[in-house]
Amino acid sequence: MGLPANSLLLSLVLLTARTPTASSSSDVVYVSEFFSQIPQRLSFYNWYGNVRLFRFQVPSDTVYLRWILQASRQNRAECQGIEITLHFRYGAPPVINPLGASFAPNTSVPFSFNRTLTFKSSLQNNTYLNISSPLPGDWFIAAHLPKDAEKIEIQGFTKSCVYVFQPELFVLREVDTLILQPNSPNQCSVTPSRNPTRFKLFIPEYTQELVFQLLNCTSDGVPVPCPLQVTVGSASHPRSTPHTTNCSGSSSCSLALLAPPWNKWLSVKVESWINASVSFEILYNLPVCKPGAFSSKQILTSLNALNATDNSTSDNLAFTTNASTLLFDGSGGSCLRKYTVIRADLDVVSVRFQMVSSPYVVAAFPSVILLNLDSDMDSGGVLVINMRMNQTTLRNINATVMACLSADSPVLALNTTQNCTTEFFQGYPFIMNNEVSEVTLDLPYPQTANWYLSMQLVCPENDSVCQTATAKVLVSALLNPCLTDCGTYGECRLLRRNGYMYAACSCKAGWAGWSCTDDKNALSVAQQVLATMLLTLSNLMFVPTIAVALSHLFFVEAAVYVYTMFFSTFYHACDQPGVAVMCIMEYDTLQYCDFFGSVVAIWVTILCMARLKTIPKYVMFLLGTLFIAMSMQLNRSGIWNMMGPCLVAIIVLVIAWTYRGVRRRHCYPPNWRRWVFFLIPGVSLALIAISIYVFAETQSNYFYTHSLWHVLVAGSVAFLLPPREKKKSWRWRDMLNCRYKMCKDDREELYVVT
Repeated sequence: MGLPANSLLLSLVLLTARTPTASSSSDVVYVSEFFSQIPQRLSFYNWYGNVRLFRFQVPSDTVYLRWILQASRQNRAECQGIEITLHFRYGAPPVINPLGASFAPNTSVPFSFNRTLTFKSSLQNNTYLNISSPLPGDWFIAAHLPKDAEKIEIQGFTKSCVYVFQPELFVLREVDTLILQPNSPNQCSVTPSRNPTRFKLFIPEYTQELVFQLLNCTSDGVPVPCPLQVTVGSASHPRSTPHTTNCSGSSSCSLALLAPPWNKWLSVKVESWINASVSFEILYNLPVCKPGAFSSKQILTSLNALNATDNSTSDNLAFTTNASTLLFDGSGGSCLRKYTVIRADLDVVSVRFQMVSSPYVVAAFPSVILLNLDSDMDSGGVLVINMRMNQTTLRNINATVMACLSADSPVLALNTTQNCTTEFFQGYPFIMNNEVSEVTLDLPYPQTANWYLSMQLVCPENDSVCQTATAKVLVSALLNPCLTDCGTYGECRLLRRNGYMYAACSCKAGWAGWSCTDDKNALSVAQQVLATMLLTLSNLMFVPTIAVALSHLFFVEAAVYVYTMFFSTFYHACDQPGVAVMCIMEYDTLQYCDFFGSVVAIWVTILCMARLKTIPKYVMFLLGTLFIAMSMQLNRSGIWNMMGPCLVAIIVLVIAWTYRGVRRRHCYPPNWRRWVFFLIPGVSLALIAISIYVFAETQSNYFYTHSLWHVLVAGSVAFLLPPREKKKSWRWRDMLNCRYKMCKDDREELYVVT
């Protein structure tokens, strides 16, 4: 099912038609860019692996962004009324919770916004989403259908509705954006042809504050109150509000932003309220917060201690050194202490941060740790931060260690503001004191950025003892694919979409949640044991069937039933989602043998009912088994892998019974008792079993319905097996006499020929 290209081209034409053109050298120049990804079929949501993830990269200097969200469905009545949910996030995949499950303790959920697409009477839905002045970088879209109904569908038998989604991105980018220089006036103007006027400025590392001023507004050379509005920053979602100040009514205005993003370009937009040229000056300063200095000898000593610790253990993530090696040089305007961190890449979406020395937190200035997560491969896991304060270092002083984890720049005034927020990012706070000495934060899908962990000692007023105190904090920082490997009742799976790698938990045994920690609908251990016992012990119903086959001298059929019973039992013992699991072989091997044995059992049973002669019967047994083995290797879950051999066997059965009925001029089998007491009950049990297997099985009732399927199928086979031939007997005398007579007849025949 494809999406029409006409609407895409029309949308692109309409958008580019609105693009301003350069009529003079002073006019602003824009260029448009268009990005598209292939359509993908959507799935009903059960876990994050059902989500279709799209990633777009917005270029720098983008002033306008429009997503063209296209969805289509099949032309079927039952496909109406379905909602497609789209989640958007900047910098990392969206963390979503469509099932309403609870998150693990200490987990913080990053912000994302969503949109919904619905189908009423149309087969398509085209929706547009606009964002002005978006942040440059990676933007993610996660698309999915509503909650999975948990109906177990048989491949090739049931037809589900097909929903296709394709996002496309149109961006409008300004060319030659004016660059502002710090610490000196920048002569600027806003003209009717270039309103608003955009600028950009660079924020270097260790910038403490951005002080922005707009001065000396004139119009046609005459000083006027500034009819201007200044906006600093970009948008991360449609409703985000960058920092804006209105200069109307004054000759100048200013804007002060604490902790702007380091090593980033910051956009500035100036708009005029009048239809006339306005000239003005822009002056901005960037006060710097220099880090404290460590001597080279101190760093080498710390590295040697680190290497010694690494040789002794590989699991210790917090390394300690003597406090005397952490002498801090606070001269020269230094206002923070930055600790060295070693980043160790362990695997895909797996990073360990090792502290060269444990932080010592004071009240005079913050201690800062840099966690480098600016790689594209770092946003698909879970960032785990653990902090533990050594209470003995405070000597029972009434003080609090406040910490803040933030992206792009650290919070440098925790002791005064006590607020874990920068001007462009809401951070994640930590508080430790004599009562709470250890805190943990689990952050799924951290934004691609440089993360900063800042710590500072917060003291009561007029407490001089606290002002000189030092608190030692052990910090552990890890980036894992999944939190605690999804626990006992989950499986951490690595996913990939268009080259982007990320991890998610697939829960089992009724557990739910991002890390499989929500046990509201979880199966207890007793229920898990009961489910395992039902699915395995229900196969014992094959024991009477095997006995019937042996009593009727169907030894090959009995061997097939033994094989089926054995592998069905141990496959279901290995297939359980909880702790009541036992696997004697590889799971894939057990599954193949179970499916293969089930189809072969049906094949030999129906052919046995046909009462073929010995040689044709066993030839068909062998040929059918070989064909079934091949088809199971191709696709063991397809309905026709089971229905194909069954239909062929039924056709052979009908031909054989029809031939006998026509030849004898009587219904076959001729005995009405055979029909009433065996065939009709056997066929009824088989039909009930098939109905349960096809229509009634769901994920929640699988343990009971599939166990009933085992019982009904095994019981139907016991009824459907034909009686043994009258000339055969279990008595050894008859069997020996039979062999003797055959031998005697052969000799007599040879004698006559001779």
